[in-house]
Amino acid sequence: MITLIVGTNRPGSNTRKVAAQLEEIYAGLKVPLHVLDLAKLPPEIFSPTSYAEKPKSFHPFADAILKSDGLHVVTPEYNGSVPGVLKYFIDMLKFPESFEQKPVCFTGLSAGIWGALRPIEQLQAIFGYRNAHIFPVRVFMPQIHGLLDASGKIKDPELLGRLKSQAEGFAKFAEHLKTLKK
Repeated sequence: MITLIVGTNRPGSNTRKVAAQLEEIYAGLKVPLHVLDLAKLPPEIFSPTSYAEKPKSFHPFADAILKSDGLHVVTPEYNGSVPGVLKYFIDMLKFPESFEQKPVCFTGLSAGIWGALRPIEQLQAIFGYRNAHIFPVRVFMPQIHGLLDASGKIKDPELLGRLKSQAEGFAKFAEHLKTLKK
């Protein structure tokens, strides 16, 4: 089971639209997928007391990460960085076991010309520090507003092909690492 993390809680985000396309791609590849949409985080996780004791409503999010065979993170670029909610989510997860030896893959999107290169590099540093196995194929989606049609679908067949190739490669990567653990 791969977990797809929608790395923002912004309503109506382009990140969620791209994640929906990735859901379709994984379904087409017949790869089991669980979606963790950070827009659905329980509000009580943002209480300062949650650092010491996580609310019960957060447990399904933390458990999904622990049970996952791999994480595919879709992140926008906010102010040259990772969305605050994504970093906070990472901070709330169990240390070190949440990412220890876990395969992780990144897709980034931005309004600007770099396609979330900076936040993905920042996430690679965080996940590397946490001993995750980083899948080397990243997909960057610059100037996202021009890449989506009126219904929120990616309109560039070449970009869809890159996303499919990334998902296919990542599924194989995660499966290979899973067999090595056994």
